[in-house]
Amino acid sequence: EIPLRLVGSEMCIRDRDKTGISLALLIFAGYFAYVPDGFMFMIIGGLGGFIVAIITIFKKTWAPITVPLYAILEGLLLGSISYMYGQMYDGIVLNAIILTVSILASLLLVYKSGYIKVTENFKLGVAAATGGIALVYLFSIFGGFFGINISFLDPNNGSLMSIGASLFIVIIASLNLVMDFDFIEEGAKKGAPKYMEWFGAFGLLVCLLYTSDAADDLLCV
Repeated sequence: EIPLRLVGSEMCIRDRDKTGISLALLIFAGYFAYVPDGFMFMIIGGLGGFIVAIITIFKKTWAPITVPLYAILEGLLLGSISYMYGQMYDGIVLNAIILTVSILASLLLVYKSGYIKVTENFKLGVAAATGGIALVYLFSIFGGFFGINISFLDPNNGSLMSIGASLFIVIIASLNLVMDFDFIEEGAKKGAPKYMEWFGAFGLLVCLLYTSDAADDLLCV
């Protein structure tokens, strides 16, 4: 007799509907928030999304509830910010979407073809680079309160250093997607609990948003 816990209770790599549902919710919320007076959506989406993300990280079993909610909140944030960027830079929203989707499709193809191997050194390098970028952004945010500016993070700075920094951030954001592909594949192989499908979708969603934001900055330079 097959134990009850094994019947439809394990993570499945072929079950992509969780990612699809999350993306659909994000797109719908983004379309709803793509309006001139979207500042409130920006605040609700930003703060709410951050809180829900923290809950999801520490309470993975809640992922079937928190991940769809996170997708909606981040959609509100992305939609309102996209409208703002769209007014400042003509055509940037569509270009950023095309660039992000192209990166996702290309990396998935390369990963499935076996050209990129997610080794421990690969994970360590990407994690270290991501952490370094996060620290630079945090320093930029808090330094701004004291009049300290990091010039190469300024989207209006067209210097070679700024372009290089933006390109580096896009590359690291993209490599985080590869780590998510590996996480989902390994979870399915090891028979992770079913709720980890939602957590895997959460990881992809976060990295896609990170990549999209990096693409926006690169296109602004």
